[in-house]
Amino acid sequence: MNFDWDTFLWPYNEAVRELKVKFRSLRQSFLTKGEHSPIEFVVGRVKTVDSIKEKMKRRVISPDVIETDMQDIAGIRIVCQFVDDIYKVVDLIHERDDMEVLEERDYVQNAKPSGYRSYHMVISYTVYLPEGSKKLLAEIQIRTLAMNFWATVEHTLNYKYQGSYPEDISRRLKSTAETAYKLDEEMSLIKDEVQEAQKVFTKNKGKEK
Repeated sequence: MNFDWDTFLWPYNEAVRELKVKFRSLRQSFLTKGEHSPIEFVVGRVKTVDSIKEKMKRRVISPDVIETDMQDIAGIRIVCQFVDDIYKVVDLIHERDDMEVLEERDYVQNAKPSGYRSYHMVISYTVYLPEGSKKLLAEIQIRTLAMNFWATVEHTLNYKYQGSYPEDISRRLKSTAETAYKLDEEMSLIKDEVQEAQKVFTKNKGKEK
């Protein structure tokens, strides 16, 4: 189809840029006050044209409804240290007046059959263009470091197997997903000790010349 992809995707690139700045600033505000930040790091991306076209074909999405039917053209990933942090970030997003939560899917407590865990939120976000304001959809994925490691490996394997994993690979992926979640549960038990150690480290680091 004849489509000006650069013009179409520019607002999404702007949304990802702005959202990354806002969530990174939120992290810094906690650290500046000497508090534990529920946000460890933030990354973002805009889907490639090839990826959009593939999804349009697979999901039978017509060009005139891409903006409403494809919710993850703009994607933000927020990675946390602890499972509790995920829900703190969810609450922080709900409290903001510069974005509106439209949908939520909790794959942390309700893992996918593959073992995948993450918290997904679809938001409506406004960017301001020369011709005026524009609302668009963006997907926010919130997960722990352990969940992110597993999901990154699974995503890489998916390129090779296109979702049709051999039985032994599928079994091992699910097993490692459960192991990763057990790690999160164990780390949660010593969360207070970890956070206290981080405060001491940060305070001492600030005294270094």
